Amino acid sequence: MTDWTITGGRVLRDAALQSGDLHLSGARVAAEAAPGARRFDAEGLLVLPGIVDIHGDAHERQFQPRPGIGMPAALALRDSEAQMLAAGITTAFLGVTLSWEPGLRSIEAWRGLLTALDAARPHLAADLRVHLRFEADNLGALGEALADIAAGRVHLVAFNDHTPGILRKLGSDSAASKYAERAGMGTAAFRTLAEAVASRRDGVPAGRERLAAAARAAGLPMASHDEASVGERGAFRALGAAICEFPMAEEVALAARAAGEAVVMGAPNVVRGGSHLGWASAAPLAERGVVTVLASDYVWPALLEAPFVLAERGVLDLPAAWALVSANPALATGLTDRGALRPGLRGDVVLVEPARHAPVASFCAGRLAWISAEGAARLAA
Repeated sequence: MTDWTITGGRVLRDAALQSGDLHLSGARVAAEAAPGARRFDAEGLLVLPGIVDIHGDAHERQFQPRPGIGMPAALALRDSEAQMLAAGITTAFLGVTLSWEPGLRSIEAWRGLLTALDAARPHLAADLRVHLRFEADNLGALGEALADIAAGRVHLVAFNDHTPGILRKLGSDSAASKYAERAGMGTAAFRTLAEAVASRRDGVPAGRERLAAAARAAGLPMASHDEASVGERGAFRALGAAICEFPMAEEVALAARAAGEAVVMGAPNVVRGGSHLGWASAAPLAERGVVTVLASDYVWPALLEAPFVLAERGVLDLPAAWALVSANPALATGLTDRGALRPGLRGDVVLVEPARHAPVASFCAGRLAWISAEGAARLAA
């Protein structure tokens, strides 16, 4: 394995950008240069900890680029990793929704992704993990999900409950047709299926208890998704979910922070200047310390862009903003070996050209995993 010395850049260390060199030896950040280390000229670049994406489902576009049109799982996964590396993401929790819906979010799709991921791991540079987003009403798949958790194939468990929202929208033919297309079935059949699933909701509380118990036994972090009330947050907290994902009201986020919990919102929200669903704006909440983690949600490049947007707003400096996409998500998910550039931690690094916020190279566990044309020219020189 090649050892590296990244020279001439400004390195994010101890919450400050400092001029100096960064050394990588084996898979780790090192205090000194290893004998024979290769040099990477980072003059004029920022040398930042690799991005940790706690929640992203953009990979769904590679698995199903058009409604009902699937691609081979191995190809979709390879393309997803390439795009993440080019966005500076070195650790990613793939948000995989396991729903009662057929098609993209079905048990068959779940199995296909896990199988492809198992086969791809020896060839991956990025640390790709599975964020199981379990739909509350998918009780028929609960046993298999519990078995996959016990087998170590899941790394983060999230409690989803989209069925009530889907039912409310099924009165609209256009909305119903979108859900039906994603599921690969007719609109009338999808409505019938959704109503049948909803009729069994009395089993949801027990299912959640079993899922939480399995996650606790496996030592996995847990998250709750789209909470609308402080009461909901409290109920999921009681199950062990210490990550509050995409709270629908500010008071929910405030309650989570008062309990010392991580609050996650989307980086696209910051980049676009607000939520595409009309919910709270993430930037001012991050500036107030209410939002502690940004996630790619549905756009990988937004994770690298968002800290620069926040820094340009003038409340947070870049080191503080960068913590939202690296140190904080690592802490929230129990990954104590990354999120900072200290000797002994994983050599996960992204080099960024600051004027354009453009990634130049990504290192994963000390390995040069992706490089731009500009970065290749620097190496050649």
